[in-house]
Amino acid sequence: MIIPVFILAIVFLLTAVRQVGNIRLEIWQIMSLGALMVLLTDQISIADAIDAVNIDVMLFLFGMFIIGQALEMSGYLSHLSYHFFKNAGSTDAVILYILFGMGFASAFLMNDTLAIIGTPVVLLLAKEHRIDPKLLLIALAFAVTTGSVISPIGNPQNLLIALGSDMNKPFLTFMQHLLLPTLINLFIAYLFLKISYKEHFTSSPLNHTKQPITDTRLAGLSRISLGLVLLLVCIKIVVALSGLQLDIKLTYIAMISALPVLLLSKRRKEVLKSMDWHTLIFFAAMFILMESVWNSGFFQNAINGSGADITATSVILPISVFLSQFISNVPLVALYMPILSHAHVTTGGLLALAAGSTIAGNLSILGAASNVIIIQNAERKGNISLGFIEFARVGIPLTITQVFVYWLFLS
Repeated sequence: MIIPVFILAIVFLLTAVRQVGNIRLEIWQIMSLGALMVLLTDQISIADAIDAVNIDVMLFLFGMFIIGQALEMSGYLSHLSYHFFKNAGSTDAVILYILFGMGFASAFLMNDTLAIIGTPVVLLLAKEHRIDPKLLLIALAFAVTTGSVISPIGNPQNLLIALGSDMNKPFLTFMQHLLLPTLINLFIAYLFLKISYKEHFTSSPLNHTKQPITDTRLAGLSRISLGLVLLLVCIKIVVALSGLQLDIKLTYIAMISALPVLLLSKRRKEVLKSMDWHTLIFFAAMFILMESVWNSGFFQNAINGSGADITATSVILPISVFLSQFISNVPLVALYMPILSHAHVTTGGLLALAAGSTIAGNLSILGAASNVIIIQNAERKGNISLGFIEFARVGIPLTITQVFVYWLFLS
């Protein structure tokens, strides 16, 4: 029963070192190897492996990758980037714009969406202003993870908590309890980055250059796609606030929004060829490996046998951060929700689960799907490798501090 856990440990180790002899491994290859190992050792059947792959997530990512690729290829993403960052006259300002601007946007457009769109933006900023790209990539990762805490549609686990708990007015509830501590935690992320990369925070003023649109037709279509994303997300929020029983899935939003590019662009084949297929492979493999780990019951038994009051906010926060590293945040929430519901836990406990399972992504690369999207894209587009240790060097103390802040506000 512990074979899947052993294989998961190997995946973590390989992700940390990324090297076997003279062979340099990418994250998607490591996760694929882990999925193959649990299949070959008969820890999960082929049928169960197929069922484990979350089609909604795969289609959501596919649709958003299409839009992101079209935005980038057309030059429209660079055009938008200029208008967003043109008043950021220093490295400090750029980091604050990323943390608060993209962080707040991730709360409503979902963290994975901002990871897809934001990666080429920060790579362009790094190249244009000779800023360490790793600093901007880590800032983006912390931004979309931390910022997504404040909304029930910021990430999949928040949505699961909001829907599974019959929470009254989830948007208002999340904002009321989590907005202030999240703003504090975004600023704390800035301080940690400032300390960890102090040599890269230069006093030289930054002059931004307006980037031209290289393909006006594709730019127009990608602008329509991006507009559809914003419109449909707004409709989803209005529907949720009005209490209507209408489920507008994020999958529908992504796929509908991608249609202008897929149906009307003459460069659709080029867009499809250039999009990030490796990250889709990573997610399919991750679902298979995590399902195998889940089926082993190892971590469920560890929780049940811990003897701790796992319904207390002071326990929910660290447990959700820690276990999200090993069974991913959505399965962790699926495991924890029935326990909290049965114990009639207060709203504070539910929000602690949301906050903990989300900021788990700041602890390590594998703590959040958005981290993997950012790192995979950085390696593919900019040939920049962000290591497990470098991420954790800043992420571990930051996450501990953020957990303490949320505990102060939710206890």
